[in-house]
Amino acid sequence: MSDNIIAITPENFQQIILEQSKTKLVLVDFWAEQMSESVELRDKLALRLQGAQDFIILATVDCMTQNAIAQQFGIQSLPTAVIVKDGQPIDGLAGPQTDQAIDEFLSKYLPKAEDTLLAQAQQLVVEKQFANAFPLLEQAHQIDIERADIKLMLADVYIELGKVENAKQLLATILMVDQDSNYHSLMAKVELAEQASNSPEIQALERQLSENPNDVELRRNLAVQYSQVNRQEEALALFYQLLLENSGDSDSKKLLLDVLSALPDGDKLASTYRRKLFSLMY
Repeated sequence: MSDNIIAITPENFQQIILEQSKTKLVLVDFWAEQMSESVELRDKLALRLQGAQDFIILATVDCMTQNAIAQQFGIQSLPTAVIVKDGQPIDGLAGPQTDQAIDEFLSKYLPKAEDTLLAQAQQLVVEKQFANAFPLLEQAHQIDIERADIKLMLADVYIELGKVENAKQLLATILMVDQDSNYHSLMAKVELAEQASNSPEIQALERQLSENPNDVELRRNLAVQYSQVNRQEEALALFYQLLLENSGDSDSKKLLLDVLSALPDGDKLASTYRRKLFSLMY
């Protein structure tokens, strides 16, 4: 049998069926070696629940050696599987099952793909690994574009990555009923990010550049300032224009590559400028 199966015995019955079912669902599968359909169901459940131990425990009862436990559940025929929560059966399968029927049954109790992605991203956000959380949240959002909790976390990551305009657009789609304290906090973060992105240093450089539009050093310095306040698209545009004018400008090329490397995996902006740089160089 698979490693992710717990065989129920009188010794672990209370721990698994009564105690652990208070914090996780327990799927109890009843089987007997001479009943091939029950063995088949057991193995199919084990296969489908691999990697899902954080959400549901698969426990089995060998009715030949643990008949008293089967009787305690009132099992009258095989194959049978029962979902247990808080020590009580709440749902089950009885009789031979098609693959589709098994999948439909388990889908009621296993987390959806977007829930798993959201949970993974949430842990990364706690660890301030925003670039790593970004593609997970984008994927979750693509699966369910209406989920407010996904939108709010993605908006937060957008802000942290300097994609303030993206965050504003996403927050604008949050319905009134979902505009909780987290939403208002993010709106305040957007306002602060916008203020920080237009610092006095940037404004001064922009004025100087308007008076000296061909000054390479000014343009490069302004691009660096843009990058430091997460205005990455404007920074990349300036660096790329400098390279268009002088493909041997190694300083601008290095700075452009630094900005690209700081962008998260899957970022469309990064893909766009990598293609442009490749075309320019080759």
